[in-house]
Amino acid sequence: MKAKIAVFVSGGGTNLQALIDAQKNGIITSGEIALVISSNAKAYALTRAADNNIPGIVVSRKECGSQEAYEAKLTEVLKENDIDLIVLAGFMSILSGNFTDKYPNRIINVHPSLIPSFCGKGFYGLHVHEAALEYGVKVTGATVHFVNEIPDGGQILLQKAVYIEEGDTPEVLQKRVMEEAEWKILPQATETICAQIIGGR
Repeated sequence: MKAKIAVFVSGGGTNLQALIDAQKNGIITSGEIALVISSNAKAYALTRAADNNIPGIVVSRKECGSQEAYEAKLTEVLKENDIDLIVLAGFMSILSGNFTDKYPNRIINVHPSLIPSFCGKGFYGLHVHEAALEYGVKVTGATVHFVNEIPDGGQILLQKAVYIEEGDTPEVLQKRVMEEAEWKILPQATETICAQIIGGR
């Protein structure tokens, strides 16, 4: 029995692709991606899901009207699909403590810096890499962590360092952090947690 994974997305879905590839390449064996939930109907991640025969669904906060209604809808969809693990992969909506408390140690996120540097409110996407370059750090990277009610505040699972090079722009750095860190540690952490879930059954 594999653990059932729901991947939450908002955009292009490059981290989703890394998870799909890891599943195909035998890096993720204890879990399977059963569902992709997007906060944005136009997200290219939904195309990636469809191309790999993974059901995709849109749950938009705007359409739900309130945070409560939005999270109630998410919870309903997760229950219907017997989801064991939620992976946030470029998911741009904030989840409240109400929601995260229902899934203790069952939601993981990848953040494009070495937490506790350049994390928390306002640090997402290119902003993280802009801040790292502005500060002049020589090493950055990515972190996979459990998700709780504090943005980027949950227990750290895995980290991988990436060196900053002369002449890096935020865009160049973002790509290197994805390729060298995010796409490696997110599948690894996903497999570890799925193995623990199966082991605990």
